[in-house]
Parts: sequence; structure tokens; C-alpha cells
Amino acid sequence: MARRPFSLSAYLAYARGRGATAIATPPARPAGQLLWLHAGEPGSARALAALATRLRIQRPELAVLITGQSDHAPEGALRADLPGESPAEVAAFLEHWRPQIGFWTGQELRPALLQKLQEAGTRLVLLDARDLPWSSPAPSWVPDPTAAGLQFFDRICPVDEPARRRLRRAGVEERVMPTVGPLTDSAPPLDCNAKLYEEMAGILTGRPVWLAARLRGAQEAEEVLHAHKRAVRLAHRLLLILVPATHDLAPEVAEVARNSGLRLCAWEAGEMPDENTQVLVTEDASELGLWYRLAPVAFLGGSLVNGHGGEDPMEAAAHGIALLYGPNVGRHLPAYSRLAEAGAARIVRDFDSLSGALSQLVAPDRAAAMAHAGWEVITQGAELTDEMIALACGWLDESELA
Repeated sequence: MARRPFSLSAYLAYARGRGATAIATPPARPAGQLLWLHAGEPGSARALAALATRLRIQRPELAVLITGQSDHAPEGALRADLPGESPAEVAAFLEHWRPQIGFWTGQELRPALLQKLQEAGTRLVLLDARDLPWSSPAPSWVPDPTAAGLQFFDRICPVDEPARRRLRRAGVEERVMPTVGPLTDSAPPLDCNAKLYEEMAGILTGRPVWLAARLRGAQEAEEVLHAHKRAVRLAHRLLLILVPATHDLAPEVAEVARNSGLRLCAWEAGEMPDENTQVLVTEDASELGLWYRLAPVAFLGGSLVNGHGGEDPMEAAAHGIALLYGPNVGRHLPAYSRLAEAGAARIVRDFDSLSGALSQLVAPDRAAAMAHAGWEVITQGAELTDEMIALACGWLDESELA
């Protein structure tokens, strides 16, 4: 047996001295195999949920448990608290859940839990490892156990080469991290009526079009319409498609549009845009798949006003579209940052900067370059997801034969 690193021995001694903390009684464990997802950072739960959903298409009987920031979860997934590091807490977690596979995200590790999971035969994958310091619940006087904790993972996926170098310096072998890239929500594009798309594409041929998707009320609609008025001065045939986030918000968004002085087309009333239409107003997001396909540029709502945290940008990026967004996107900040770093998304602060960005992106080549960058981000995430699904299926097969 390999000798245990001193840092890990010291940490486990510290963990043994900690008292168990009370946690909520976990739900019953279903029979059969179980996949455990730990979302240790904001935004990772959605990507993990997409991975689990695709895996369950091939393994419908697979139960799913999610811990950590479980703001998104696959349908039917169980939720539980992550246990503390005392031996009693770790043992209770393992005895109850007995996961066959665990996918972990976040820069904080739990070495005592990870060690016992490995000893119990759970196959562990660390996703989205970043070029950032690692942490654990250990106090500063305990030798840092995170390098030893990384050795418990069967596979580690760094997001980029700097992250790979940091892991290599921590003693992680190259064979454990063959894949570089971030895990993204690679959900398929939204549905669209093909005949309606063909009809609308014919009507809008030659016209520049942009989309304001999932607007959160009158204030955000006013900002968008101000930007559109300014952009129309430079591109007089520019058409705006206005989509409120919910049906309940439609009346106030429509009222702002009517008061704008722009020429409107009411979609739900059966009207179709003509050469004079400047704004197409919808009542909800039910046909967003159509609008994403028709507009090469989209502003994503819930981001110019406080209190909403923005909309998921991966939904729009999956359609090959240049993205604009406001500063209030805290709920999906990692996804927006990833797209912005790739050149697929651009932040705007107000209607003035929004109109300026629009004036630049009316040029088809500029919008196409951003859309292509977004598509590369989506494709990269899809490739990693495919690899993880194949890996998990192989491990589940081995578990069934054991």
C-alpha cells in the first residue's frame, strides 16, 4: 500500500477531532445505480444537469443525486447536503448513497470524503478545474491537503492549459487529465416551425434584424427601444423583434412599444411585418426558436435592470447568434464570461452603448464572427460532454459486472 502523504494524515487527524454537524435527513435512496453531481461553484449546476440528462437518455434507470449549488437539477433528481469531514458524517453519506460515479466541480475539495469514496469504489471526475488556488476546510495550521486530495480523482478535466500546468505542479499525472476544456450546457437548439421559418425568412430577406429576448418589463423595454431608435438612423431598414420574458409582462412591454412612435407589428394578432415595420412585438417566448434563427444579433434581457440576474446565454449561443447583454448577469456569470472571453458576447451598459454595439453588428461579417466564436464554445462543451457520457457508461457497465 502506498504511504499516505503527511499533509493528508494531518488533515484526517484534524477531521477526526471535529464534531459532526446536524444536517437534514436525506431522502430515500432509490434502488440501482446512482450518479452523484456536486456543483461547487455558481453556474456549474446547469451544465452538470445537462450532462446527467443526456446520460439518462442512455441509462433511464440511473438515479441522480445533486449536492452543492443545486439551482438547476435534472428532472427527478434527489437533493442533499454535502456532509462534513468528520468520520461519522462521511460514513453516513457513503452508507446511505453508495454512488457509482461522482462528478465534482469547484475549487474546494473534501479530502476525507473523497478518500472514502475512492476506497468504496466510486469513480470520481473533477470537471472545470481552473488556474486558481485550491482550498479545503482545513485551518491554516494544518498542512495543505489539496494536492493529496486531487489524487483521489480518476479523471480531471482542466479548463485550459494554465489550469493543466497548475495541476501538474500539484502532482497530477498527465494520464489523468487527457482532455482540456470547460463543461458547458450543450442543450440542443429550441424547436421551430420549419414552414413558418421559411415564410418569415422570405419576408425579411435583405433586412437587418435583431432580437431583444426575454425582456423583464417596461424599464428594460424602454432602454431597448431607445437604442433601436438611434440605430435606425444609421440602418433605416433595421427591424427589432421584441420578446417579453413571460406572458404576464407582455402588456407593459407592448404599451412601451406603442408609446415609442415606431411602426409596430403585433405578432399574436396575426399581423406580418412589411417594409415599413420597425418593431415586431410578441407576447411571450414560446416561439423564441424561430426568432433566434431569424436574427443574427440578440440582446438578452434581465441584464440591464437589477434583480433578475440575467438569462442563460447558452440557449441563444446554441443557435449561432451574436450576443449582447447588460451588467446584471450574476446568475449566469461563468457562462457569460466564457462567451465574452471567446469573443462571442459583448457587454453593454445602457441604451447608448447598446445602440453603438448594434451599429457595428449590423455589418454581417461582424455578427458572423461573434456567432462563430459562440458556436465553438458550444461545440467544445458538447465534445467534452460526449466524452464524459462514454466514460460514465463504461464505468457503469463495469459496476454491473462487479
